[in-house]
Amino acid sequence: MAEESKQKGADVATTDIYNVEAAEILANEAQHLPILEAAPIYEKLLSTFPTAAKYWKQYVEAYMNANNDEATKQIFSRCLLNCLHISLWLCYIHFIKKVNEKKGAEGLEETRKAFDFMLSYVGSDIASGPVWMDYITFLKSMLATTAQEESHRMTSVRKVYQKAIVTPTHHVEQLWKDYENFENSVSRALAKGLLSEYHPKFNSARAVYKERKKYMDEIDWNMLAVPPSGTCKEEQQCMAWKRLLAFEEGNPQRIDASSANRRVIFTFEQSLMYLYHYPDIWYDYATWHAKSGSVDSAVKVFQRALKALPDSELLKYAYAELEESQGAIQPAKKIYESLVANDASTMSLAHIQFIRFLRRTEGIEAARKYFLDAQKSPTCTYHLFVAYAMVAFCLDKDSKVAHSVFEAGLKRFMHEPRYILEYADFLCRLNDDRNVRALFERALSSLPPENSVEVWKRFSQFEQTYGDLASMLKVEQRKKEALSRMAEDGSSELESTLYDVVSRYSFMDLWPCSSKDLDHLARQEVLLWLAKNINKKVDKSSLTNGANIVAAEKGSFGLITNSKVGPPSTKLVYPDISQMVIYDPRQAQGLEIPAVLSSTTTSSVALVGSGNTTAVEEILKVVSPALVAFIAHLPAIEGPSPDVDMVLSILLQSTAPTGQLGKPTTQQIPAGPAPSTSDLSGSSRTRLNPNGSSRLPREGHSGKRKDLDRKEDDESITVQSRPLPRDVFRLRQLRRSRGVSSSQTGSVVSGGSAFSGEQSVSAD
Repeated sequence: MAEESKQKGADVATTDIYNVEAAEILANEAQHLPILEAAPIYEKLLSTFPTAAKYWKQYVEAYMNANNDEATKQIFSRCLLNCLHISLWLCYIHFIKKVNEKKGAEGLEETRKAFDFMLSYVGSDIASGPVWMDYITFLKSMLATTAQEESHRMTSVRKVYQKAIVTPTHHVEQLWKDYENFENSVSRALAKGLLSEYHPKFNSARAVYKERKKYMDEIDWNMLAVPPSGTCKEEQQCMAWKRLLAFEEGNPQRIDASSANRRVIFTFEQSLMYLYHYPDIWYDYATWHAKSGSVDSAVKVFQRALKALPDSELLKYAYAELEESQGAIQPAKKIYESLVANDASTMSLAHIQFIRFLRRTEGIEAARKYFLDAQKSPTCTYHLFVAYAMVAFCLDKDSKVAHSVFEAGLKRFMHEPRYILEYADFLCRLNDDRNVRALFERALSSLPPENSVEVWKRFSQFEQTYGDLASMLKVEQRKKEALSRMAEDGSSELESTLYDVVSRYSFMDLWPCSSKDLDHLARQEVLLWLAKNINKKVDKSSLTNGANIVAAEKGSFGLITNSKVGPPSTKLVYPDISQMVIYDPRQAQGLEIPAVLSSTTTSSVALVGSGNTTAVEEILKVVSPALVAFIAHLPAIEGPSPDVDMVLSILLQSTAPTGQLGKPTTQQIPAGPAPSTSDLSGSSRTRLNPNGSSRLPREGHSGKRKDLDRKEDDESITVQSRPLPRDVFRLRQLRRSRGVSSSQTGSVVSGGSAFSGEQSVSAD
């Protein structure tokens, strides 16, 4: 069984080296193996988790049990300074004691030095209380043959006590009691002055300990250092460490700067044991050193960071920035050269940043020479031409060179709309409207319609700024003609709408009409699109074109944020919803949805009157009359969920019957053929309430809005002691969030009663 477990751990670790479960299996198996067999396993684990103190402790203890002192020392030299974990350091001090116990005075001195060395690194740990106690006990046990030696021993013990009682640890109160007893045993007269001096410092340490413990308790000290994957636990641990770091950086104990800095360094080093693969922690650590005036320490941190994360471009740029800011040009240049030598996916950005660096540090000629070499690369992209042209224009103040660079790039990147737009922006800054028009004409003559949307949009904007009315209208018409080829009904794209006027006569956040007019126009555009597409199967392209009317202007109930209306860019990637599973709360409750066979309807949902009577009865139980009237106005559109703005537009135009205030709606729904499964199944426009009802219970007849809002905001709202259908609740919330009042929209049906009736939003 153990062999199978070991093999399982090895197999998983091979496929995923950061698999924590597999690592634990291997570590547990290694504990039961002879050291010669366990050593390769530990080496493999520690190459993946170099800051895992528990694995280092297991590894070194295996050699200690085998009495292999040389191997033990080598392992300690590899791990101690990078793993500031108290359990590992306690293992180290026990080893030192064991090695030196038979060496007499020389061994005692070596042990004392080991204690001092240990406390200089982990003495600030909140769990270091036993170490301080152990050290004090060790000092007290040292023999003193003369009065001078005794005085020296007592002075050493006193100094250690005084350091221990001002350190916020779990044992700070016990250490204070021991210190009181120690001073009183030596000299009561001297004790009174010393205790009164150190008591406020002890109180401060105890108060800081209580605060510190709150931050420490949030940290998982058994977590292994793995690359961040975005899990909730990882994010929580990262934030917990950052809160602790901020706490320590604030110097809550108000101790001297040197001691405070040592605590911050200790906390950063501890955090890296668990957040070893987090570049932001490395960056914060290096930045803190630089701000504290220790640039050399910051450089060392960056060097360690790049060993831990050799592929991190961010850290390389930050490191190069630090070196350059300190005037170390050659080290910074080497970092940029290493970035340029990286893989092709990041080469363009590295080239661009290197050109800017050369321009800053070596001048125009060095940057130009490097650009000429870099642009010959087959992996060079248009970004490099744009970047160097901007360097020549903005820094060198040489518009001729910039123009030449753009022209050279145009021969290679005429098919890139973004490059065309950058070139046009540059020409506009030169106020060269003639060449801007020529550029647009050249580009639009070669670009396919699906790639020319943004270019047409920019061309139209350009004419609105630089052209006259005739040229403006001409470009608008040409744009419509060109983009109409992408639509099924090309003629409809050629029609002029009031939206065109809005786009031409708006400026920044100023509009030629009121917000009500904008909302009305948006709703009308949606309804026009529905009228054109309601009687035909809607494919992805028509949905895209129709939804663009609303998407480009922030929906039918919001102010237009994009003044130019046009088809969306073909580079937009839409999700594949063919495999999407529809969630229905009735399934979670163990309720089955009745399957109803029906003929496909287009714009109405009629209830079954004869034939499948069982299914009809089941449907009538869960569907209220007003809700059926709402569903009847929904178009037959395939897909897991509708466009919210479309549904709201239909909802606002609904003429469904409304109930009287405080009275249930009693309208009968005529019989008819069964509703289609696409309308009433999981892929329908709304999920039906299995309990069904048509009005909300009310404690009184007050129609005040604040009472209504409170009821509508409560998700536990019920309909005759039954839950309100979730989608109806969401539609109601969406309507309210859009800021549409009942006086603007009329009756809005929801849950069996209209907002204009029992649940109407009153004007007050």
